[in-house]
Amino acid sequence: MHLLVTGGNGFIGRRVCALAVEAGHEVTSVARTGPPPTEQRGSWASAVEWVAADVFTPQSWRDRLADVDTVVHSIGTISERPDAGVTFERINGDSALVVALEAERAGVDRFVYISSAATPPLVSDRYLTARRRAEDAIADLDMKTVVPRFGPVYGPDQPHFPTVANRLFKALGTVEWVARRLGESRPFAVEQAGAAVYELATMPDPPTGPVTAQRLAAIGD
Repeated sequence: MHLLVTGGNGFIGRRVCALAVEAGHEVTSVARTGPPPTEQRGSWASAVEWVAADVFTPQSWRDRLADVDTVVHSIGTISERPDAGVTFERINGDSALVVALEAERAGVDRFVYISSAATPPLVSDRYLTARRRAEDAIADLDMKTVVPRFGPVYGPDQPHFPTVANRLFKALGTVEWVARRLGESRPFAVEQAGAAVYELATMPDPPTGPVTAQRLAAIGD
């Protein structure tokens, strides 16, 4: 199987790339900055085709979709910088639609959009509004769409949460009975989230549409 991961150099994306390589799949990553920093690469990284391109300029990377089976879209942000064009609508919403339309046009079989179960603490509701808009927009495209909705994802090199929040989410997420009580807002270790996304990207008959946090926890274990 050939996977293309947008944001494959990122927090969850590189875990998906690593698992796919280890399982013998062909892997392409499309991200503005190419491969991850040297300290975040393992031996798997040399097997990935790292394409340095902006997803908003699809003419620079759409040729890589020619023989792709599954696209995993892992681009997102929890903070906005409107002066730099970084808004929830653009990064969490529009980017998914651009990539999904390109995937559909290329005849890709499956599109996995990494979404969220809830708005992160102290973040504007625009965050989740953009996610849900993207989910609705890709739902009826001519390919299988899978939408894992995660709670907070913690782990080493977490780029979005301060250290204290990362530690809190880890404390909550590592005690299963506590995590279950949090329902759809349960925290996920990045390794568990990456494993769940990889399974959804490669399993023979994945669920379509939104996938709940409880089901993701079972898939990622």
